[in-house]
Amino acid sequence: MHSIRKYNFGAGPATLPTSVLEEVKEELLDWKGRGLSVLEISHRTDEYTEIAVEAEQDFRDLLSIPSTYAVLFTHGGATLQNSAVPLNLSSPAGEVSYVNSGHWARLSIEEAKKYTNVKIAASSEEENFSSFPPQSTWELSDKQDYIHITPNETIGGIALRKVEKEDIPIVADFSSSILSEYVDIESFGLLYGGAQKNIGPAGLGFVIVDKELLGSAQETTPSPMNYFKLDESSSMYNTPPTFSWYVAGKVFKWLKGKGGVKAIGQVNERKAKKLYEFIDKSDFYSNKIEESSRSIMNIPFLLEKEELNSKFLTDSFNNGLLALKGHRSVGGMRASIYNAMPEEGVDALIEFMKLFEKENL
Repeated sequence: MHSIRKYNFGAGPATLPTSVLEEVKEELLDWKGRGLSVLEISHRTDEYTEIAVEAEQDFRDLLSIPSTYAVLFTHGGATLQNSAVPLNLSSPAGEVSYVNSGHWARLSIEEAKKYTNVKIAASSEEENFSSFPPQSTWELSDKQDYIHITPNETIGGIALRKVEKEDIPIVADFSSSILSEYVDIESFGLLYGGAQKNIGPAGLGFVIVDKELLGSAQETTPSPMNYFKLDESSSMYNTPPTFSWYVAGKVFKWLKGKGGVKAIGQVNERKAKKLYEFIDKSDFYSNKIEESSRSIMNIPFLLEKEELNSKFLTDSFNNGLLALKGHRSVGGMRASIYNAMPEEGVDALIEFMKLFEKENL
């Protein structure tokens, strides 16, 4: 690990590969010997087009995205898509279905209600979002324009890691799990998310959408949010988040160099297994999520003695383990172990947790 780098377990904006940051630093003032920064290049130039095209192709390669799907790089992260999805795929008189699996699902539901009629297909709210509603329990109708899911709830640490194709398009917010393991793109009508967890800096979003779903946006849809217009303009209807897109391209290259999604998925499984096994064997720490619904990206855990929370955060920070505080709605701690979190970081966290438990029993 680079001498000044610490282990950042933040949920997002999240840790980035050190080698990518070093490349960016090296190129920041003088991009490719041109005497200017990539931050100063117009998105309309051939030079920037090359960055954009290559990044999209690498993204397609990593996820095996079929040519029948459009890939869009957007403004506003995932939250903007909570509005854009119903505006593009439904109508004021239409009906859509949402699975209520936690904090982010709830926000997407409230936003969609502004633009169409929302039905709740399934919910785990009564179980305090301790599991993901199984696909077999979803109540769907062929009258509905789509079913929306949040396959990885960043805050609650619950996940649905295998999804079967439905008769209506499945729309999924993949913000915190994209590129972390294999995904069958063709099981979905649309996948979207923010970049700031497994892809790059905040401000950039992505949409992967079956082209058959394009072209039916509501008339009131703002043009920069219209998927058809974005696809038609190669995501350059207006100035895109150029720097975030450039860094994303470097992260895609880094991931390819690691062996791609399948290889990183095996590492992610191993990291998560280590941490869950340690927590489960301890009487000092606990994770309340049903085992079949556990996320491999975001692992929340509670201390048996809540009064030690502040001390845990202070001591972990002093040991170079950053941003472990859980979301205010859940409490406790949370370790986000995205692709760029090296296995050594998880090992260091476990060693610290062992020592902290020993010293505070």
